Amino acid sequence: MSEPTQIHPAAVVEAGAQLGTGVRVGPFCYVGADVILGDGVELSSHVSVTGATTIGSGTRVLAQSALGGPPQDSKHQGGRTTLTIGSNCRIHEAVTMHAGSDTGRGATNVGDNGFFLAYSHVAHDCIVGDNVTLTNGATLGGHCEVGDNVIIGGLTAVHQFVRIGRRAFVGGCSAVVGDVIPYGMAVGNRAKLRGFNVVGLKRSGMTRSDLLTLREAYRVIFSSTGTVADNAELARIKFADTPAVQEILDFLTSRGKRHFVVPPLGEHDASSDDDRG
Repeated sequence: MSEPTQIHPAAVVEAGAQLGTGVRVGPFCYVGADVILGDGVELSSHVSVTGATTIGSGTRVLAQSALGGPPQDSKHQGGRTTLTIGSNCRIHEAVTMHAGSDTGRGATNVGDNGFFLAYSHVAHDCIVGDNVTLTNGATLGGHCEVGDNVIIGGLTAVHQFVRIGRRAFVGGCSAVVGDVIPYGMAVGNRAKLRGFNVVGLKRSGMTRSDLLTLREAYRVIFSSTGTVADNAELARIKFADTPAVQEILDFLTSRGKRHFVVPPLGEHDASSDDDRG
């Protein structure tokens, strides 16, 4: 038998809000009229959920978080835009996520099983995949795209419109102004590519043989003997039977001319990645 929905007497839930079964709304929370809370959602206390925001089942939101507010975009004209958060996310203290802008996608989308630590921020029009972790104070600018299973370290800022490929790792206190390839590890201000997210790849089941192939492809793609675009075409032929390499190449070539995070000058192999895990 499902648990009943519980709304604390000190909470405000506007008429029109849709609450699933087993929802718990704690003291001093505010839930706007256009909000949808899935089954089992918990708002602990002092949580504000506004705008056209949908939160998936089983997601837990802790104190002082503000979800669904208008975009921090001077071009936004006040039109109806949305924020959609997936199921089974953990959203810690003072996290902010904004709705899309009416001059952009009009929607901010966050996937399932996300882990958003205190003071992290998801800006307007972002697309965030499943199983993503934003550590304390990590910030996504507007229109960012973050793939599945990405980890972004504490106090890291990701510039607007940047893409981060799936299973990438971005170290803490980094400033990311270009796209990060899938499986990559980026660190620094400005961030540089430091090889692959070896620990994450091993945890995902990638074999040592596959990892060695990725490293070989990395050396080809970022070789100083040619441009990344030219090297990518060589790698596409040489590693035609390696799906992970093809995924990286598709990421590099699928969106026209873009700025990418690349290795430091003079470093064109993946030997600097952390292989201790």
